[in-house]
This record gives sequence, C-alpha cells and structure tokens, in this order.
Amino acid sequence: MSKNKDKVKLFEDKQVRAIWDEEAEKWWFSVVDIIAVLTDGDYQTARKYWKVLKGRLAAEGNESVTNCYQLKMKSTDGKMYLTDTADTEQVLRLVQSVPSKKAEPFKLWLAKAGSERIDETIDPELSIARAIQGYRRLGYSENWINQRIKSIEVRKGLTDEWDRAGVGQAKECAALTDLMSRTWSGMTTREYKRHKGLKKENLRDNMTNTELVLNMLAEVAATDISIARQPSGFVESAAAAEDGAKAAKAAREQIEKSTGKPAVSRLSAKDLDRLRLGAAKGGERE
Repeated sequence: MSKNKDKVKLFEDKQVRAIWDEEAEKWWFSVVDIIAVLTDGDYQTARKYWKVLKGRLAAEGNESVTNCYQLKMKSTDGKMYLTDTADTEQVLRLVQSVPSKKAEPFKLWLAKAGSERIDETIDPELSIARAIQGYRRLGYSENWINQRIKSIEVRKGLTDEWDRAGVGQAKECAALTDLMSRTWSGMTTREYKRHKGLKKENLRDNMTNTELVLNMLAEVAATDISIARQPSGFVESAAAAEDGAKAAKAAREQIEKSTGKPAVSRLSAKDLDRLRLGAAKGGERE
C-alpha cells in the first residue's frame, strides 16, 4: 500500500477508523469499530465479539471476511496498532453475519439491491432507466445525461471488441484504458482523477460534456480500428487503442488552440452548470 490517509468516520455517535488506500482506490475500515457500532458495545467487548465471530466464519469456510488486511491504526491511547480492516464489500458481508437491529437496514438494502440486479440481467433497459433517474437526482443536466448514457454504449462496444480480441482480464482492460487516457488527455486514469480531486468517485461521472465527447471519440475510433485490423491479444489491441486515442488527442489540441483554454478541466459537469447558472443570475441582477 503506497499512499494512504487516516480518517475517522462518524456513525451516529460512534467513531469508525478508516484508511484511504490511494493505490487501490478504496477505503479500509476497522472491523472492531464496525462491530462496536452494530452491537452497541465498547471496544473491548467488540474485540471479543469479533474474535468469536471470526472463528465461526472461518469454520464455515467464509474467506471473504476472515481474510482481513491488518493495517496500523491509532488507538485510544494514541499509539498505532495493527488492526483487522475490511473494505466496503467485506463490511457489507460482515453486516449480514451480525444479528443487530442496526444491521437490519443494511440487510434490507442488500436484498433490494440484489433483486434489482437480477431484474436488470433479465431486462437491461431497467439499468439504463435507473441510471438516468440517479443522474437526475444528482442534478445533472439532460444534455449531460444523454452524453453519459451514450458513453456507456460506446464503452460497451469497445470492451466487447477487446473480448473478441482475447483481452479478457480486468487488469489488461484497465491497462488499455490507462493507455488511451494517457494518449488523448496526457494523464492516466488515476492521474486524471487526482487532477479533478476525486477518490472513489467515477471519473466519467465527473467529466464535462467536452471531456465525455473526447473520451467517446477515443473509444469509438479504437473500436472501429480494431474491427478493421482484427487484432489478436493484448499487444495488437494496445496498438489499435493508442491509434484510436490519437484521434481524440488531435481533436483536443484543436479545441484548445481555438479556445485558448484546456479541454481537460479540474471541474465536473455539475460544477460548470453551477458556474453558468451563477453567471446568468449575476447578469440578470445587473
């Protein structure tokens, strides 16, 4: 774990220690703190509870929760101790194993989420409709939402083509995505997120219309080039992906030359909408 940052999360009146892992882009939470919240117990009681629960889960063959990372976290005495930690997925699994009134809302949410995912596999249009509703609740403009939904379709076309070419592993797909991002924007995906001040948030959900269009151009060009060349394997697919991204790079440079402004923004689409709205209101007052 290269870079991490300690945080304290508040759940009602109790503290949950957490560490942000910048390399893995995920939070790690203190298991004992989570147990203390769910059982209304103090730290020592929660430690004993976790020891018993961990043994029972291990006996059941549950490795998703019991194989915890141990990270150093600051204790109440101010010293750093190795502590069992869990990521979000493991915490959700842990919640299912704790009989608690406070755990019940999480269990109900998991059941509802699972039911919705099954429905979406039967009718994929449901997932698109749910995504649109979610973006509207978050305050995105209709124009941006249309672009974002289109970007999902374009991305799916590219990953399908990579799958046909034999690029099936998630790490390889991530490497190709990084290659394309670095080629057209000048930054890897992680650098791009850092540029926008993001952590766990989805990068594309924080792109402006211009950024979304440029990213789509890179991906649709890469897809067309791949279909024409019929590459096999990672190396040949990487060459096609890079050439596709160069088309977006050329477009980005032309936009920047014409506008005198960077096409890759530190702001999100919502930030820009708020700035435009504020400017419009200021103009009205004048």
